[in-house]
Amino acid sequence: MQTEFDYVIVGAGSAGCTVAARLTEDPDVSVLLIEAGGWDRDPMIGIPLAWGRNVIARRHDWMYDTEPAPSLNGRRIPVYRGRVIGGSSSINAMAYVRGHRGDYERWAASGLTDWSYAHVLPYFRRSESWAGGANTWRGGEGPLATCDPQFPDPLLDAIIEAGVAHGLPRNPDYNGRDQEGIGRGQATIRDGRRCSAAVAYLRPALGRAGLTVQTDTLVSGIEFEGARAIGVRLIGASSPVVRARREVLLCGGAINSPQLLMLAGIGDPEALARHGIAVRAALPGVGRNLQDHVSADVDHARRSPGPLHRVLRADRIGFSVLNAHFRGKGLAANLPNNVMAFTKSDPSQPIPDLQLLFRAMPHGARPWFPGVNPAYADGFGCRPVPLRPTSRGQLDLVSTDPRTALRITSNFLSTDADRRTVRIGIRLAREIMNSPLLREFAGPEWTPGADKLSDEALDAYASATASTVYHPLGTCRMGADGDAQAVVDAHLRVRGVDGLRVIDASVMPDLVGGNINAPVIMIAERAADLIRGRMLPPADGI
Repeated sequence: MQTEFDYVIVGAGSAGCTVAARLTEDPDVSVLLIEAGGWDRDPMIGIPLAWGRNVIARRHDWMYDTEPAPSLNGRRIPVYRGRVIGGSSSINAMAYVRGHRGDYERWAASGLTDWSYAHVLPYFRRSESWAGGANTWRGGEGPLATCDPQFPDPLLDAIIEAGVAHGLPRNPDYNGRDQEGIGRGQATIRDGRRCSAAVAYLRPALGRAGLTVQTDTLVSGIEFEGARAIGVRLIGASSPVVRARREVLLCGGAINSPQLLMLAGIGDPEALARHGIAVRAALPGVGRNLQDHVSADVDHARRSPGPLHRVLRADRIGFSVLNAHFRGKGLAANLPNNVMAFTKSDPSQPIPDLQLLFRAMPHGARPWFPGVNPAYADGFGCRPVPLRPTSRGQLDLVSTDPRTALRITSNFLSTDADRRTVRIGIRLAREIMNSPLLREFAGPEWTPGADKLSDEALDAYASATASTVYHPLGTCRMGADGDAQAVVDAHLRVRGVDGLRVIDASVMPDLVGGNINAPVIMIAERAADLIRGRMLPPADGI
């Protein structure tokens, strides 16, 4: 393998694929993209309906778990992170949500003036090809295909009508002018197949002479000359060290990027000293500020089986999977969890702080066949998600061996404010799911259970069942000059060293209002232009 490149990118997830594709648009630039996992050739990755199977089986996963959480009855929570080309965009639920414009205005108000909504919107638009066509807010010619899949289940339409009757605005595009309201969820699907960052960005770039992709290779450390990063050390490659003539770009995600920084002596001096690591740059924010969305479900029985239950019969699902794989058609090429709402837990909130994720299927849906594997009880549910929790977690080194996972302390639901918002979300989901408009579909409430009414009962239910929505971020957060906890500056350059940037969810200062894959790709799009020194102008008229 060639041992010197202009840029070395660590991690071929959403950010890494995007940056590699954009930088190699210049034929004179050479890029090495390194991925610890393998290629995304598993046919189940591309089939939308199979995403849950891949996640539950922890296929293509780093196998991380949180520490036992006192606020969650001492439970460990899986932290699903994609270890495969495309990263988590190859295993996620394909939801496309940008967050609220107010999130980026909040970033700008903190001193990150070039990350306002007007500055980021052009990059959201450049990244996507929206099935509804380009407009002021949406892009029509970008690499990432986005659409609002119409899963053919009348229950989903009834849920939307029930939400509207409850007072939620009907909103056909929560990524457009306004986020608040209820409508069909949007997804990264093209022609009935998952459109991951690998599909959207990396594969079209593979023929470029300047791009080299190295899979099944773990980066064990960062090489320095003085204060400048000049390459990385590798495990599993023919060359133990590769050099970067210009920059090393960490795109490993909110767990792996801070680990590499700490192993390189960049982090909190006291934490580094516990492992005998010499301090290269004293940045106490590395591994701190861990944030994630958390939710406790509301589930109902269904009075009669829905379309998904029928197609999951073992003698039907095989055809449906093949139809999705080869033709991009049928129920397996669609998503049964594509109604979404954004609303306020209290009218005094300036922007929506609750997301409701509805699904026309129960947990535990699986193939079945009469006389062999009994049919599962059909149901439907909702995940109410507090969008900007106040709980904060952290990451800590366990060992100087890069193959040893960090200690992940989530601190989910550790504040009164977060528990209160979860209770409000559960009650709101209940009210919608008990609407007279759902009477022909909704049977008894399974969870939390109709008897769980008090604050104390709902808090106990959340502690016993709540789980992450898999949006970890903030562990190498971006900040303005003078921010003592910032790890990277507004150009995503690691403070105190040269030639090193972090480009992934870890740089996000705080949680945005919704799923985070779209913002990560936007950040990567902007990062590529920051590196190239040619930024898109801010949006006008928004």
